[in-house]
Amino acid sequence: MNDWQRIWNDDGSISCFSPVKAIAYTLSLLYRLIINSRNWLYDHQILKEVKLSCPVISVGNLTVGGTGKTPCVIMLAQMLKEHGFKPAVLSRGYGSKSTEPVNIIADGSKVLLPGKLAGDEPLLIAQSLKGVSVITGPRRILTGQTAINKFGADILICDDAFQHRQIFRDINIVLLDSQRPWGNGHILPRGSLREPWTELRRASAIILTRSNESSESNNFMDKEAWLKEIPLFRSSHKAKDIVPGNYTKPLPLASLKGKKVCVFSGIAQPQSFRNTLLEAEAQIVSFDVFPDHYRYNRKELDQIKNNFLEKGADFLITTEKDGMRLSEFKDILDTVYLLRMEMEILPDKSLLEDFILQKLATVRQ
Repeated sequence: MNDWQRIWNDDGSISCFSPVKAIAYTLSLLYRLIINSRNWLYDHQILKEVKLSCPVISVGNLTVGGTGKTPCVIMLAQMLKEHGFKPAVLSRGYGSKSTEPVNIIADGSKVLLPGKLAGDEPLLIAQSLKGVSVITGPRRILTGQTAINKFGADILICDDAFQHRQIFRDINIVLLDSQRPWGNGHILPRGSLREPWTELRRASAIILTRSNESSESNNFMDKEAWLKEIPLFRSSHKAKDIVPGNYTKPLPLASLKGKKVCVFSGIAQPQSFRNTLLEAEAQIVSFDVFPDHYRYNRKELDQIKNNFLEKGADFLITTEKDGMRLSEFKDILDTVYLLRMEMEILPDKSLLEDFILQKLATVRQ
């Protein structure tokens, strides 16, 4: 565990002085001032949100790190397609090496850019969705107009956009991790909060993620009366299957039962990944953890592969998101299996589906 993880896990209940923590706390006060000032300018319409010519759904969170935004975006796009919409997904393209203002990752029929230019999450979204254009760029106004004008999109899904207020959104969905909804309660860099939890006022709905992994109640909803007025949905991250890195024939999750597996990942929630494999009754013989969005190099991957061969394991496994960063390592893709996950609304997806469709029926009337 690195220093920042220790700081972010400290909610103040441990009374020990740390120079790094003190500096982080001081910087967080400055960061809070900047964020609050920016939000005030938008709230009072001094800074204007630009309305595009079709409805916009934002999927975001309050904290740094994984809350399941990518599976949620995929689920929403599939849901909207089933109801006759033509969605497009907009992303800033975190991790992309492209400097272009607009990057068309997928045009609805095929994937056009490799992982280095796409970013791992947009590439994963593009590979998971057929008939949906995926576009990245720093200005969602520009990428949104491209989706509408070039691909005829009639609804836009903005990935990781709760804090991106330049574009008006008709539905603001915020994902909160059921285990730690707002981390240790502190703003960056003292904690993992991107902005104060009171900014949930802007949310149209909250999805409590990984509800199947936590016994926590919804006590956080009792903080303020207005929180109880925001529709709350529960979700779980459900393992779908494992697929070879070259995307040939997938195998059911039951294939891991009793098998020895070597595992590696560079995601925000590696423990959740581990728990999923343990629930599948896999025997984990090694687990290499790297930072979120980590870019692997040849030496590291050779070490991982050699370890797998030396241990005589049955499977070398990583996450599907990690797989998006392995495209230049064909030998690894020919060896590794990717765990594919999907979001499931509990107890039934029709709860969220009805909410989305009702909201869309009333917008721009």
